[in-house]
Amino acid sequence: MALIKSISGIRGTIGGKPGESLTAIDVVKFSAAFGSIVSENRTEKTVPAKIVIGRDGRISGQMVNNLVVSTLISLGIDVIDLGLSTTPTVEIATKEEGADGGIILTASHNPREWNALKLLNKDGEFIDASVGAEVLRRAQAEDFGFAPVDKLGKHREDHSYLQKHLDLVLAYPLVNREAIAQKGFKVVVDCINSTGALIVPQLLYALGAVEVVVINGEVNGKFAHNPEPLPEHLTTLSNEVVKQNADFGIAVDPDVDRLCFVCEDGSMFGEEYTLVAVADYVLSKKVGNTVSNMSSTKALKEITQKRGGEYYPSAVGEVNVVSKMKVVDAVIGGEGNGGIIVPDFHYGRDALIGIALFLSHFATHNKGLKSFRNNYPDYFISKNKIELENGVNVPAIFDEIKKKYKNNPINTEDGLKIEFDTDWVHLRTSNTEPIIRIYAESNFETTAANIAKRLMADIKELKS
Repeated sequence: MALIKSISGIRGTIGGKPGESLTAIDVVKFSAAFGSIVSENRTEKTVPAKIVIGRDGRISGQMVNNLVVSTLISLGIDVIDLGLSTTPTVEIATKEEGADGGIILTASHNPREWNALKLLNKDGEFIDASVGAEVLRRAQAEDFGFAPVDKLGKHREDHSYLQKHLDLVLAYPLVNREAIAQKGFKVVVDCINSTGALIVPQLLYALGAVEVVVINGEVNGKFAHNPEPLPEHLTTLSNEVVKQNADFGIAVDPDVDRLCFVCEDGSMFGEEYTLVAVADYVLSKKVGNTVSNMSSTKALKEITQKRGGEYYPSAVGEVNVVSKMKVVDAVIGGEGNGGIIVPDFHYGRDALIGIALFLSHFATHNKGLKSFRNNYPDYFISKNKIELENGVNVPAIFDEIKKKYKNNPINTEDGLKIEFDTDWVHLRTSNTEPIIRIYAESNFETTAANIAKRLMADIKELKS
């Protein structure tokens, strides 16, 4: 069992002992800690604070939802409950409702035994490090108090926001519905038994797709495969695209903030290139800057410079990408895991606006998606991880690696990034799992794999 407490929220496996996994007690403590901060920071004290919540399709979702709602009400907070929803929908709703914060109940790409509380500020964006640290402190100290019976909060369900989200996507100025509809696409969508099934097919039909074939469309949380949309998990989708003679396939993760495409021959478009293609389209309409995290492909930098903008790297994590985007006034950004952030839509990864912009770009291409992919370079990222045992001194390991590669350019803003001429490797501990991630990029697949293997060998030697 596992429980990961971070400044962005709490994530863990369901069941077990409090403090060691995500139990009912842990859910209550963290909900109470966050709710107390939200209430105290509210400037208008004459009316109750208001928090929006929503959940993905996980097996534990309703149970965790009930705990969070009851805890917030007991603090005197009014709750707007979206029920089954998506991460970007909750983000949009939080701002639209003028709420004081939001909570998304999802463990994103983690397997079905996991769940999490992702915490949002009043702007519908992930809380910053200082608020996150205070949530952790209060939860640990049980530093919160509950409201008397005559000041309990109210609970209101609102299931309108998926449609509102869809309408906002369709109304976005750069979405070219006419061009997409003229193509009459046939699409296969893998909704991974979660809330993507409630909105992605509807979006595609609204954009003008003539046929949408849904696989894993029952929202039951019993994920048909590992829910992270990586190539090795999408073989069924690839095969179905070919079998159905579809134009392409789409995969989203359980909370619909990550997105990837499959070409008509069943090959992967490449999750790294979802952002590259969308950025290319946006930059063709308006010149500006871009941001991605430093584990993402260098292709975004090249596209940005080609279009007359400047590229800026950020530390890994959506909150870090958003922060850098605001500083450099980026017009598009995101992460190489298929996360698209369109700032004048909202500051959050959003697969729905990503789909609409990607297809607006692709619709101007006269051939298939496989041919469209050839517009972009073939760089290869080898993505690996090493599981960590309790007590492993990661900073000490990274210090030794820095010494070994001291003659190479090194960036320590987020873990350790080492450059090798035009290649790079990025080592960092995960915010969501007890692992070290090792990503390496090169023009050649074997070179990227070999760089990653070399650093993995260094880590294993130093931690043994």
